[in-house]
This record gives sequence, C-alpha cells and structure tokens, in this order.
Amino acid sequence: MIGQKIFKLIEDLFPITRSITGDGVRETLLKIKKGYLPNLKIYEIPSGTVVEDWVIPKEWNIKEAYIKDSNGEKIIDLNQNNLHILSYSLPINREVQFDELDTHLFSLPDNPKAIPYVTSYYSDNWGFCISHKQREAITEIASKTPENKFHVLIDSSLEDGSLTYADLIIPGEIEDEIFFSTYICHPSMANNELSGPGLATFLAKYISEKSNYYTYRFSFTPETIGAIAYISENKNELRKVVAAFNLTCVGDNQSFSFMPSRNNNSITDKVARHVIKHQKEDYIEFSFMNDRGSDERQYCSPGIDLPMVSIMKSKYGEYPEYHTSLDNLDFISSEGLESSYQVHLDCLNILENNFKYVSTFAGEPFLSKRGKNYTIIGGKENNESKAAKLILDIIACCDGSMDIVDIAERIEIYAIAIIPIISSLEADGIIKKID
Repeated sequence: MIGQKIFKLIEDLFPITRSITGDGVRETLLKIKKGYLPNLKIYEIPSGTVVEDWVIPKEWNIKEAYIKDSNGEKIIDLNQNNLHILSYSLPINREVQFDELDTHLFSLPDNPKAIPYVTSYYSDNWGFCISHKQREAITEIASKTPENKFHVLIDSSLEDGSLTYADLIIPGEIEDEIFFSTYICHPSMANNELSGPGLATFLAKYISEKSNYYTYRFSFTPETIGAIAYISENKNELRKVVAAFNLTCVGDNQSFSFMPSRNNNSITDKVARHVIKHQKEDYIEFSFMNDRGSDERQYCSPGIDLPMVSIMKSKYGEYPEYHTSLDNLDFISSEGLESSYQVHLDCLNILENNFKYVSTFAGEPFLSKRGKNYTIIGGKENNESKAAKLILDIIACCDGSMDIVDIAERIEIYAIAIIPIISSLEADGIIKKID
C-alpha cells in the first residue's frame, strides 16, 4: 500500500527539529531528495533579502534546551520532545526565579496533556512549551521552595544565514502547469506538518515516472514567509499554473474537508468538488474568506490569484490535537494517507484528460458494428445494453461545450469511470477533441 510508504517517510522525518529556517529544514529536504526525489532542487535565500513586503529573517538553530530544578534534575528537556522549545527562542543560560520563568512558559489549561506549538519568529523572546500538567508540577515545586531557582539553558543561535526551500519541475507535453505546494517548517507534528510533504513526495514520484500532458511543479517551503519568498522568486513561472493544490492535514481517518480557491469557481474547484463528492463519505466545505489559514492565503492573493484548493482530512484549527504534541504518529494512519493519495491522484487523472469533444457523426453512431449492442430483452435492460446506453449518453453530451467533468455531472457518474470510454470513442473516430 502506498499509504504505508508515505507513513514510513513521515516516521523518518518526525524527530527532526524544524522551523522556518535552519538545519532541520535542510535535513528534511535532503532526506526527501536522497531517498525519493533525486531531481529535487534545494535553494537558499540569504537573510536580509527583501521578498515582497517581507524580509528573510536571521537563521535559527538549536542544539540543546532544558529546565533544571534546584537539585540539578532536568524537568523539561528538548530531547524528550522538540515542541518543548518556543521556536526562535533567544539563547539563555542562567538561573531564574519562578516568577520570571513562569512568564516564559506556554501551556494549554483546556488541553492539559498536550504540549502546545508556539513560535516567536519576529519578536525577541525565549520560552518553553509544556503540558499544563507539567506547569502545575513546576508551580508546586516553586511553592514548596520559593527561595530556590531554576537553571534555564537554551543553546540556540540566531545569525545571518538563509531560508531554505526546494522545488521539483516535471516537464510535460505543454508548459501549462499543475502546482502542488506544501510546507516543511513545523517540528514533530504528523497531520498538520508531515502528512503534506509525505503526500507531495509520493505524488511527485508517481508523476515523474510517467508521461504527462501538463508540466508539474512541486514546492516544499516554510509556511507563509517561504511561500511569499517562492512567489517573489518565481512570479513569472507561476503565471503558467492552471490548477493548484495546497497539501496539508491529509493523514488522519476523518472525512474529507475542502477549502476552495479565493474565486471559488476555478477548474481546480470544479474537479476537486467532483472527486470528493464521489467518495464514500460526506465532506465538509469551508469558506475561503472565513476559514483560510495555510499557504492558500499567499498563492490566492490578488496579483497572483492561483486556482489553489486544499483537500484535507481534519482541517487545521478544527481538531483538538492541532498544533500540539497530540498531533503525533498515532493521530494519522496509512489508511488515511492512502485515501488522500487516491483522491489527489484522481484529480490529476481527470485534469490530464479534461478536454472538450464533439461527435463526428450526425445522429447516433451504429454501435453494433463496433461490438456494442444496444439490445433490450423482454423490456428489460441487460449489462450490455446499459454499457451501450452509457456510451450514447456520453456522445449526446459531446457538442463541444462540455468537458469531461461537465459530461460526468450531466449523466451523474464519476469522471474517472468515463475517461477510458472517451479515449476509446476518440480512438474509433466517433468523437474528436477540440482546443
């Protein structure tokens, strides 16, 4: 199962400490390049580079971080969970009183077992993210010995460096592109972070091993600043994009969620809605204006306006494990990843074949001489006559105004099911493709 292979990649990437810059991003991209996508290109944009209205920040890396009690025992340790550190924390190595430490601790009282994911990319701060149960334990220690101090170490660096991203271009018959974007900046979270890159990797691997009508573009960037940088660096190339997908939150076992594009009526919207409508379970559709929150904010923005949608499982911000340590490997499954892979693959196969056709004959063609009998026995249809009726229904829609999705919607069938029929009709000269 492809879902098991995606899960294995996610397992491999899960322990890496990532942020919007730094060695964790490089390590993640190198693992994908060396193990799966040898043609993946990795780029570095220097700190201080202006990208649209933003500036590439200093590069952040971290080696070690902990809190020790007065007995020298580590009570919080980055090595136990890399969500423990406030991302982009400044370095510190000193003793502090509890009152000061308490202002640099982040926890979730309403989700007391979870370690929250918190960042401080653009303001100077240091801190630790802990479960609320851990916070209560530290508070109890402090209440018993208020004169004692805690030793805080954050061995981090914030220096001129670069922002790292990668992309892969897979040439097709034409230059028009289908674009997949995903992000690689969160630390150890499975659904919100790694399910996207995992799915992107295996979709790219599949596409790169076959011939394609469209050219395909895959980007692996830090969220927000990375997407803005990618736009700034590739603005002219992105004008070739005719359909686009943001890959995030695709790994759990819940029903599908759909985030439409800003315009809500692109070819990507039409194909994606058609595909997820034909899955076994109902899906939830969200509003771009009210519910957007990932890199569709950048790629759908005015001036770029890509036809980008997101087909997710549990949408970001809509499940209690989101942005916490509970979004772990137990939260996702190979089955959930498999279904997301298949849905996106169906979208690709439809897009690759989504042309308009016209019938080459006046009236219905004579199917019997082509081995397609349209016979009703005793007033009842049989399987053979039903197949012939489907062919005639398809031909009846081939007036040059409808593409494959339109035809499928008109005759109430999944577009995937009629692609081989249309190919056969075209090969027999019964219909022809139009530009």
